[in-house]
Amino acid sequence: MSAAALARRAAVRHRADGGSEQLDEAVVVEEPLEIRIAGETFAITMRTPGHDAELAAGLLLSEGLIQSRRDLGGLAHCGRPGDEGYGNTLEITSAPGARLDAERIDLGRRGTLTTASCGVCGRRSIDDLMARVGESVDSTRFDREVLRALTDRLSSEQPVFAHTGGLHAAGVADASGAWCVVREDVGRHNAVDKVVGRLLFDDALPGRGQVLVVSGRSSFEIVQKAAAAGFAGLVSVSAPTSLAVATAERAGLTLIGFSRGGAFNVYAGAWRVAP
Repeated sequence: MSAAALARRAAVRHRADGGSEQLDEAVVVEEPLEIRIAGETFAITMRTPGHDAELAAGLLLSEGLIQSRRDLGGLAHCGRPGDEGYGNTLEITSAPGARLDAERIDLGRRGTLTTASCGVCGRRSIDDLMARVGESVDSTRFDREVLRALTDRLSSEQPVFAHTGGLHAAGVADASGAWCVVREDVGRHNAVDKVVGRLLFDDALPGRGQVLVVSGRSSFEIVQKAAAAGFAGLVSVSAPTSLAVATAERAGLTLIGFSRGGAFNVYAGAWRVAP
């Protein structure tokens, strides 16, 4: 657990019995991260500090600016340690001989300021996604007993949430239910970008035979990130949106929602769920 993810704050708790007490509470840190490409701002997102390079790489992959880690040159925080705000700006350069898609960079800047709750939203259609990543050809099937346990098991992989109660999580599991990577963040989109970025750096994409597991709802953006990373499916503890379902159907992903208490709903790709 990174010390940068936690802060201590004073609080007063008013109890049900009418009494009160002073508390020294652990709260999750929320700070802005400015992602720059060749000196120009591409996006600003509110995130929990830590794994910033993974977050940026995962975001660039899902937005179609890169295809692999070999497209990336340098990823470094700007400024000097000790300066106010150090660590909150990340400069990205392309690898020698590689060029980041200028048109997509420009499209990204239209949504420069993003929030932890909505992510980089509403700029891509399903048709655009399909043109970039195509329909999944992953034939992996997942045992129902493995799938039904994933969201409960994800909560046990959240050390910062255990201290603060204020974080989302995303994890990637294989067909046996083993975790490949798990990340926490104040923003659910950021948590997904971090796990995708980690796998990108490990040359472990596309994620065939794997499912993305998230602690919140499934939106179009989350399904887009799953499809861009090549996962076979997406499992969420909460509800999907209509556009998330339509996107999963087009992309050939298995989409599972309301996965809690040993039960779940399958909204797309039901053939991958083996009894």
